[in-house]
Amino acid sequence: MLAIFFGLLKGAVAVMLLAIGAASSVRQVAYLWQRPALLSRALLAMYVLVPAAAVLIDEFVPLGKVARAALLVLAVSAGAPMLPRKLGAIGRSPYVFSLVVTSSFLAVAFVPVWVMVLGPHFELDRQVEPLQIAMSVAQTILLPLLAGMALRAIWPAICERWADRLIAALGSLLMLMGLAMLLMFGHMLLDVPPRSFVAMTGLLLIALVIGHLLGGPDPHERTALAITCSTRHVGLAVLVAASMPGPYAVLLITAYLLCSLIVTVPYLMWRRRSAAPG
Repeated sequence: MLAIFFGLLKGAVAVMLLAIGAASSVRQVAYLWQRPALLSRALLAMYVLVPAAAVLIDEFVPLGKVARAALLVLAVSAGAPMLPRKLGAIGRSPYVFSLVVTSSFLAVAFVPVWVMVLGPHFELDRQVEPLQIAMSVAQTILLPLLAGMALRAIWPAICERWADRLIAALGSLLMLMGLAMLLMFGHMLLDVPPRSFVAMTGLLLIALVIGHLLGGPDPHERTALAITCSTRHVGLAVLVAASMPGPYAVLLITAYLLCSLIVTVPYLMWRRRSAAPG
């Protein structure tokens, strides 16, 4: 049953990325690449500072094997396909689409490299092969995105009409699947020591602050990068966690979902109140 659930989750993420590719125009995808300073800050936040924060937490907080694996998974799983859905009206901005597309492309290189570099530090099991992860990322993340962009090139009018609706529907489906996972496997979290939750929540909170500080002067872009850094790519997390033996995958993803809610929901509420007129 667990394998079927993870298969459905990865499938939903793949279709979400296909829809994002179909909704993304060339102008939107190129938005960050035409702004090198903005792109550099985003890449620094997602791919350097957040993994560095995970290493620091691991150095100073005594954690068990599962929690250390969780930190590694969260550190390398940059990018958030649910970002357009999660940010609401802000999610339609070119910055958001460019950020999702860019991080999905770069994941093919960055995820296996970080697993290879940080794996020994976190004492990751040898069964996790970086090349295997790279192939899985390319098949599950990159190919659907490219397929969606190809569909837009062939049928732009149809994609313009239906892609946003599909993104909204799949976003709701992924949220329901996350809730189902918490209900089905939440009892397993009782076996996780409290300091492990503190470490994972602390990493996501630090990632949120990093994204907020490096997001630039535009308040919407600042919010988007903060949520991108703290909402890790659940598809990548499933791919990396599923490469680990035993019950790690269930524990890691379930714990991540809970910690992510704790960190991102209050932040989004604050940002929306700040942006409200009057």
